[in-house]
Amino acid sequence: MAREEPSSSAPGPSELPPPAGGGGSGGETPRGRRRRAPGDPLLIVCGCFSVVTAATALLCVAVNVLSAVQSFRFHGGDIFGGVFRCYAVVISLFVCVLETEWGFIIKFCKVLEYWPARGMLQIFVAVITKAYPNVDRSDLILLQDIASYLLLACGLIYVISGVLCLGVLKRSRQKKAISRGQAAKDLEELEKRREELEALLLAERSELV
Repeated sequence: MAREEPSSSAPGPSELPPPAGGGGSGGETPRGRRRRAPGDPLLIVCGCFSVVTAATALLCVAVNVLSAVQSFRFHGGDIFGGVFRCYAVVISLFVCVLETEWGFIIKFCKVLEYWPARGMLQIFVAVITKAYPNVDRSDLILLQDIASYLLLACGLIYVISGVLCLGVLKRSRQKKAISRGQAAKDLEELEKRREELEALLLAERSELV
């Protein structure tokens, strides 16, 4: 009985392995497979707390503006009380801007990058919002109490968290997140460049054929 000789013919086009980039309909590029990493929980919590603190500082701004108007108009032209409230407005606005962690502010007020110092500033604003001069309107007094005690609580949380070195931990993780984001952006640019080069190479091959 004769044995069948093994076929030595080359595989057809349909038998060739798929390209490395997954050119088939079910293939996925590395960009498609990569998923966005979840955010750091500590940074998310700190961001939410900064928003709450900034909103509280804006409330202090509004209260101090109303109190300044009361001092200038309805208390026999209380100049000292009005000027006192104007200073409170300026410092409250500074606290609000500081919560954005704008690089320009941090650069010239390096000490306020540390949470205990930031908390002490917020406590100071809370005290001057509640302090002299007193006003006669009960609704404005209620707003003063709400704004001052909320900002006082935010300042105490900053001081306690700073003593526990949570501010240092937050800055460290923030730098890592920025570096990770920059690395992901660079990788995406490299993948985009690689895809462009692959397209050019395929175009050159098709021209040669």
